[in-house]
Amino acid sequence: MKYQELEPEDLDRIIEMAWEDRTTFDIIEEQFGLPESEVIALMRKTLKRSSFLVWRERVGGRKTKHAQTSNAERFRCSSQGKPR
Repeated sequence: MKYQELEPEDLDRIIEMAWEDRTTFDIIEEQFGLPESEVIALMRKTLKRSSFLVWRERVGGRKTKHAQTSNAERFRCSSQGKPR
């Protein structure tokens, strides 16, 4: 799925989840069908350049952003809902 096909409120939630340290890209993909590359494209398109660079630096080496290196279910908050 492409981020352009999503509703504005879904896009806002994806951006919020992408900023959260312990929400993995895999959870975003489960909930919204958006792979990591599309999340990155969305962030690049919607954030100011400086904010995007800060975000990329922040998530670049973070083990918790990928399910294979973290315990993703442990960190799912109630506002994230259930996987689709």
